[in-house]
Amino acid sequence: MTYVMSDLHGMCGRYYRMLDTINLQADDTLYILGDVIDRGDGGVALLLAMMDDPRIVPIIGNHESLALPMMKTLWSGRPFEQVEMTRGYQAWMGMGGKSTAKAFHALDRETQRRLIDYIESFSLYKEVEAGGKAYHLSHTLPEYDPDRDVHDVTLSEFIWGEPNYETCYDPNVTFVTGHTPTPLIDPLGDGGVWRGNGHLAIDCGAPFEGGRLGCVCLETMEEFYS
Repeated sequence: MTYVMSDLHGMCGRYYRMLDTINLQADDTLYILGDVIDRGDGGVALLLAMMDDPRIVPIIGNHESLALPMMKTLWSGRPFEQVEMTRGYQAWMGMGGKSTAKAFHALDRETQRRLIDYIESFSLYKEVEAGGKAYHLSHTLPEYDPDRDVHDVTLSEFIWGEPNYETCYDPNVTFVTGHTPTPLIDPLGDGGVWRGNGHLAIDCGAPFEGGRLGCVCLETMEEFYS
């Protein structure tokens, strides 16, 4: 089976409960659409666990993109007092990166390097087929432009964009994204996975009050929550 999940934000307990709930098997694949880290305390622990799990296929989110250059700078041995004064580090802290930076700093240098290499291996997007249907998986998407092919979208737009959920991008493809918590897409909904107009939005606000971690099986369209 093929599963999709996004925006874990360090929620280790929710993640492991979800793995139990879906009963992930050795021949299953779980795509995680970015933002594994920041906000919650367990982001680095989650990355280390994902790194050793061949069933997991990671896709980069804006939080990994923001953290990666700072992790490289910390690993380089530059004095921390200098790093924390940089604009990039302050931007990371403003996005909830304090817990991630602390956990990364506590790792030995070899593990830090392995973690950096792992994040650098994250895909920008994946195109998959499941249950006879085509899916495009990415952290997010830019606003709809009928004159532009999705393959021409820039890295920044794939990790920072805001999709137009009221518009069908391609009638033959379902676009699966995280990034935007579903209560912001449909304030009157139940806060779960949102579907419509060829979109499947799966960020259910796990680190926020009242939020949940959502997961969908693409073959059956069954939804799971933790």
